[in-house]
Amino acid sequence: MAERPGTLGILVGGGPAPGINGVISAATIEAAMRGYRVLGIHEGYKWLIEGSTSHVEELTVGDVSRIHFRGGSVLGTARANPAKDPKDLKTAAETVNKLGITHLVTIGGDDTAYGASEISRALGPAVVVAHVPKTIDNDLPLPANERTFGYETARSVGAGIVENLMEDAKTTGRWYFVVAMGRHAGHLALGIGKAAGATVTVIAEEFPEGDIPFARVCDVVDGAMLKRLTREQRHGVAILAEGIAERFAEDDLSKLGNVERDGYGHIRLSEVDLGKLVKDEVAARFKARGNPMTIVNKDIGYELRCAQPIPYDCEYVRELGYGAVKYLLDIAPKINDTIGVLVCIVGGKLEPIPFDKMLDPKTHKTKVRLVNTDTEAYEVARRYMIRLEAEDFAQPAQRERLAQLAGMSAEEFQQHYGYLGGGA
Repeated sequence: MAERPGTLGILVGGGPAPGINGVISAATIEAAMRGYRVLGIHEGYKWLIEGSTSHVEELTVGDVSRIHFRGGSVLGTARANPAKDPKDLKTAAETVNKLGITHLVTIGGDDTAYGASEISRALGPAVVVAHVPKTIDNDLPLPANERTFGYETARSVGAGIVENLMEDAKTTGRWYFVVAMGRHAGHLALGIGKAAGATVTVIAEEFPEGDIPFARVCDVVDGAMLKRLTREQRHGVAILAEGIAERFAEDDLSKLGNVERDGYGHIRLSEVDLGKLVKDEVAARFKARGNPMTIVNKDIGYELRCAQPIPYDCEYVRELGYGAVKYLLDIAPKINDTIGVLVCIVGGKLEPIPFDKMLDPKTHKTKVRLVNTDTEAYEVARRYMIRLEAEDFAQPAQRERLAQLAGMSAEEFQQHYGYLGGGA
C-alpha cells in the first residue's frame, strides 16, 4: 500500500450551525480522494487542550457521504479556548503534532477562528490551517458581504416559527416578545423579523455606541404596542436581538443577577432572560394604565442551530469544504503560507483571507460585522415595522390618541416618548 501524503484533521468549535456536517463531508471526501488520511477530532479544542489523542476517529468517504443532509455535528463541538492560556495553546499544538496531522481544517465562528489563528502561529510551518467560518449570527466580516453558512437556514426556520406565533397572537389577542440569537450583531433577529413581517424588531445597532438603557428598549416596544392600539389591534410579535443585553448599563445589568460566562469571557446570554425582563416592565405599564395586555416571552435559537440545512446551505458548505482542502493542498504550498487563512467563497470563487487581515488590531481578535443601519436594506426593514415615528408626534390627533392610551397628557407623552420620533 502506497504511503499516504499526509493527514488532514477536522474539528468544530463554538455553537452548532446548520451545514457543519456538509463541510466535514466535503473536506473528508476531497482529502480522501487525494490519498490523505482524515481524522475527525471530537469536541473542538477540548481534548487537544488536555493533551488527549484518543478522542479522534478516522473518517472515510463511506462515513460521510450522506451526512450533509443532517443538522448538528457528527464530531460534536465545544467552546474550549486554546488561546486563553499559553500552556493550553502549547499543549493543543503538541497534541496536533502527536496525531501526525499535517493539515488542519477548523470550523467555527469568530472565537474559533481566533483560536485557529493562534494554533497556526504555535504550530509554525509544520501544519497548515484553514478555517471555515460558521455562525448563524452572520457576524464575520466576509468579503462582498457574503453570508456565513448556517445563517440562511436559521433565518428560514426562525421565520417559520415567528409566522406561527403571529397567527397565534392574532387568534388569541396577545403579544409575543421573541428573543433571537445574536451575541454581537442583530443580523439574525432582523432577518427573521423582516422575512416573517414581524410587528417590530429591536437590535443593538440602532442605538448609539455605549450603554443601551433598559428603559429605552421598553419604550420602543411599548410605543409599538400603543400605536397598534390606535388601530384597534391588541396583538403582535416583537423580536429582540439577544445581544442587546450585553450593552445594558451597569445599573441594568444588576437586574440580571450572577450570570455565567463562557470560556471566552462572554456572558452566557442564554442565562439572561431578556424577554421576561422586557415583558415584565411593559406589562406593568399597561396594567398601571388600567389596560392589561397578555404578553408571552419566548427565546428562539437552540431550535435553529441544529436544524437540517436548507439547499442553499447544503450547496454553500460543499464549496467551503472543498475550498478548504484545495487551499491547504494546492495553494498554501505555492505561497509558503505559515499563518493560515479563513476560507471564503465569493462569487463562486475561492477567496482565502490571511488570519492577520481578519483580526481587530486593538483587541487582536476577529473583527465583528454589525448590521449597517445606513443601508436601504435596513431602511426597508424599518419601513415595514410598527413603531413610533416623527409623524405620530407631528399629527395632533394621533398624538392625543396615543397619549390617552398611555394614560398621559399630550405634553407628557411628547416628553416621554418624543425622542423615538426624533423629537425632544
